[in-house]
Amino acid sequence: MTATRTDRPRRAPADPQKFRVVVGPSAIDGRGAFAAEAIPARRKIGEIRGESISVREARRRARGLDRIMIVEVSERRAIDAAASTDPLRFTNHSCAPNAVLRIRQGRVEFYAIRDVAAGDELTVGYGESHHEGRLVCRCGAPRCAGRL
Repeated sequence: MTATRTDRPRRAPADPQKFRVVVGPSAIDGRGAFAAEAIPARRKIGEIRGESISVREARRRARGLDRIMIVEVSERRAIDAAASTDPLRFTNHSCAPNAVLRIRQGRVEFYAIRDVAAGDELTVGYGESHHEGRLVCRCGAPRCAGRL
């Protein structure tokens, strides 16, 4: 008997998290992503995965929402992580972030900007967002811009 493609056991997708991250209450907003172990500077923390949708659909879904978990990865595609189990989807904005979000080959990856201690909330600078300056920033950074 010859094995066919359907006969092969399915492997679970690789865990995109390189460091342990947990979700907990955030002083910034709702829930946040927190380092469960020390993370050295310039190291990949992990990724968020989700549904691949058009940018048009992403903007339709984001309309009127305060909390979204959508990242545009190109001019045409976005990732909606609302149904994802990846803890980094809860990463909040800060005007003094300790991590950066990078788009690499259509993937949404997070890297530490500086050393992050266990227990620290992981934050990124959102840059342009659907809030268009209408949402008050609550990051608490000394040089907070005040709005997202």
